[in-house]
Amino acid sequence: MSGLLPAAGRDPRVLILGSFPSVASLQAGEYYANPRNAFWQVMERAFGVPADLPYEERIVLLAEKGVALWDVLAGCRREGSSDASIRDARANDIPGFLRDHPTVRTVVLNGRAAEQWLRRVHPEVWAMPGIVVLSLPSTSPANARLTVEEKVALWLAAAGKP
Repeated sequence: MSGLLPAAGRDPRVLILGSFPSVASLQAGEYYANPRNAFWQVMERAFGVPADLPYEERIVLLAEKGVALWDVLAGCRREGSSDASIRDARANDIPGFLRDHPTVRTVVLNGRAAEQWLRRVHPEVWAMPGIVVLSLPSTSPANARLTVEEKVALWLAAAGKP
C-alpha cells in the first residue's frame, strides 16, 4: 500500500513526520483521520488550528503557520495500523524534501516508530546543517501509556509553549 503525499505550503519551517498513515487515514486520504488520535488536539493547542474545522481548512491553516506533514515511509505491507507489523517498507525522500524546502528548520518525529524508521532509512537527516530533529511521543491512540493531556503537554513543551 502507498501513503499520502506531503501536505506543505510554500515556506514551511516545521516538518512533522509520522511513520506511515493508519488504515483510517489511508481510507479518508487525510493525515491523522482516526478521531482517537490526539494529533489535531495538539495542533489546536500548539498552533491555533481548530480541531473541529474541515480537514482541508486545517491543512491550509497549518501551512499558513509554517507546518508541513508527511511520513517517513512512502509505502509498505502491513496488517491493520500497527507500526510493528510494517513489512517491505519504502522510504519517502525526506532529505530531498528538506533540500527543496530550505526554510524547514525543525523536523518533529511523531512517535518512536517514526524515529526508528528515519534512523534506518535516512540517518543523514540528523547531520543536515541547520536542521533540529525532535522526537516526541506518538499522538496515536496506540500510545496508551500517556493521556491526551500528557501528550499535548509534552508537544507544547517541545514547542516552547506553556
